[in-house]
Amino acid sequence: MIEVRRLRVLRALADHGTVTAAAEVLHLTPSAVSQQLAALESEVGQELLERRGRRVAITSAGRLLLAHTDTILTEVERAEEAMRLHANGSTGEVRITAFATAISLLVAPALARLRETNPGLALVIRDAEGHQGITQLLDGDVDIAIAVEHRGSPRPDDQRLVRIPLYAEPFVAVLPPSHPAAAHEAIELAMLAGDDWVMTAPGNPIRDVVVLACEQAGFQPRIVHQSDDFRAVAALVAAGGGVSLVPRLAVPAPTLALIRPLPDPVPTRRVYAAVRPGRADHPLVTATLDVLTEVAEKL
Repeated sequence: MIEVRRLRVLRALADHGTVTAAAEVLHLTPSAVSQQLAALESEVGQELLERRGRRVAITSAGRLLLAHTDTILTEVERAEEAMRLHANGSTGEVRITAFATAISLLVAPALARLRETNPGLALVIRDAEGHQGITQLLDGDVDIAIAVEHRGSPRPDDQRLVRIPLYAEPFVAVLPPSHPAAAHEAIELAMLAGDDWVMTAPGNPIRDVVVLACEQAGFQPRIVHQSDDFRAVAALVAAGGGVSLVPRLAVPAPTLALIRPLPDPVPTRRVYAAVRPGRADHPLVTATLDVLTEVAEKL
């Protein structure tokens, strides 16, 4: 294998003509330069120099190697600079996992802003429901998880995570156009006790929030249809397939379904960012979290 430092010696010799001159430029002794060149010839298995009195000439093999040397040294310099920037937090990759609504409303705008303010930062986005994102974070697959508080969430004092609250949004009732409660400006959840329900799939944090709200209103929802896509939920409701509760920011627009607010206490989706403590202070992670927080404040 060719050592880069020996290529630097060959380039200095070609530029300055003598071992002594090359040694002076490289801050080496002439003997050390000669040793490096001899070692380089051994590495490539060919003669690179012809001795002509006090001077040396570059052989055809040496000129061929020099043709590649400039490219190699340039790329090494670029690699060294990239590593320096990475070490001080100027460049690098941050991996984020988030559920679909958060990607649309939060992560995508943050991505656009960070491309302008932090051009050395590369964001990699993965779509995952809130409960899955925390698992990926703890497994080390991502650097930031955008998640939803629910009954299965890690405890607030879990030392494996650093949490940053982002935003909270109320749930709204989604009704078919012909629903009897459509005439009300706001509806009591108990008014929907006898309806079929369109619900997210088991394990989705949204389902936990909705089922708990129904239980607190005194009934168990009769779940008929299931989808984790809120556009599909709204379409099923509009078609008369049942009723649903959906986070306000997740309601698709436009929709033929009717949207009605709920009275207090309103079920709420609380969204937060989580990072592992070991990554919480990395400059690129903190820059990403700062922008995510700024975007969330405007929701």
